[in-house]
Amino acid sequence: MWTAFAVPLTIVVAGCAQYRPEPFSAERHAAALEERSLHDPRLGEFVELGLPRQRKGGRAWELSSLTLAALYYHPDLDVSRAKLVSARAAVITAAQIPNPTLSASATYNATMTAPTPWTVGQIVGFLIETMGRREYRIGQAENLVEAAREDLATATWLVRGHVRAAFLNLWAAQRRLELNGRRAALQRQLVDLLQRRFSEGQASALDLTRERINLNQVSLAVRDAERQRAEARAQLATAVGVPLRALDAISLSFGAFERAPPFRLEAGELRREALVGRSDVQALLAEYAAMQTALQLEIAKQFPNVNVGPGYTFDQGANKYNLDLSFELLIFNQNQGPIAEADARRKDAAARFDALQAQIIGAIDTAVSSYRAINQTMTTADALVATGRRRQDEVSRSLQAGDVDRSTLVTAELEVAAIEISRFDVLVQQRQALGALEDALQHPIFEPRVRLFVSETNPRGPSGSGI
Repeated sequence: MWTAFAVPLTIVVAGCAQYRPEPFSAERHAAALEERSLHDPRLGEFVELGLPRQRKGGRAWELSSLTLAALYYHPDLDVSRAKLVSARAAVITAAQIPNPTLSASATYNATMTAPTPWTVGQIVGFLIETMGRREYRIGQAENLVEAAREDLATATWLVRGHVRAAFLNLWAAQRRLELNGRRAALQRQLVDLLQRRFSEGQASALDLTRERINLNQVSLAVRDAERQRAEARAQLATAVGVPLRALDAISLSFGAFERAPPFRLEAGELRREALVGRSDVQALLAEYAAMQTALQLEIAKQFPNVNVGPGYTFDQGANKYNLDLSFELLIFNQNQGPIAEADARRKDAAARFDALQAQIIGAIDTAVSSYRAINQTMTTADALVATGRRRQDEVSRSLQAGDVDRSTLVTAELEVAAIEISRFDVLVQQRQALGALEDALQHPIFEPRVRLFVSETNPRGPSGSGI
């Protein structure tokens, strides 16, 4: 009889999972983060997967390769992958069949000794789930897995957008530094010319003072551009997921921004695809499906589960077999509260989906309108630059003919330099508008050849070992 208890207990103990400690050290992880480099051989292999025959040793890092480096390193993707693993584990939980229960009892009758005063019994209880509850639980968990997978894709797009924005800011700061440096050199040259003319009595103190003030302002603009460049480098390192010093040992190529990417604003198909195919849209659709299944599960709970318990009793020398049957009596409630909560969560998911699509429409319309308006401004800026350069050429010819002095030519060159800075600011705004459109559409506009694949496993190694 005791064997009937020992065998199930042995099976349960043998099937138990074992705890495996994984010590976590803040110092070790911090040191590993500080050691990250863009020269990691495994990173090179990862970049090769996204840019076949493009990434070679010694080549400058472009937007595409930096984006892939961010997909390799960025911690936000590790968080999304961990959530996906957790969602998959929830499917295992949902699919579990309730374990049977074993109950035993022993009774001693002191008034009866023959044939035996003992009554010993045991019952094995089985829970029979009704109305497809297990299938509903599995369906809900699988939909949440799909939502987590789409959230990972959304995180991938966000990482790409952050790298593009930071790289664009660095390009803009670098070019502004060059343009303001050229303008400062011309302004300094003009001040020197006016200083000599003032010493000779051919220029007024007012003119000299005005140009010195202009020189001070341009010098401050140069320092501000240097600050912007330093900040943009730090932003880029953060966007990629590496320490700032990792950017010191590499060269960068800004070709993605220097050349205007071809894009048709009439691409209505991309707009429709964004409204139904964006990863965050798909994630909310999967979440809605999960809430729908959760509601079905709560409705199924209006019908009770059944507990069946076959048993055996040794009753004072007699062998007795019995069958217990029990179920919940739904008298005081029929699960109305959980049903109402599940229905409300489904409506909440639907409302958030509508809000997201409205947000996408607004983001696309804003980006398109901004891009069109900036293109018109760019046309005006190009015309102003062309006019300034023609005027500069005329002054240069007049100088060669002896009709004007050197300061007049430098003034014309300063005018062109100022217009070019203004034009570049418009160019940056145009690239930013394209970036906003890329984010709204979730469609690559800058360097579309890069394979923006979503890695569901950590490319740096097994979970817990790749830092």
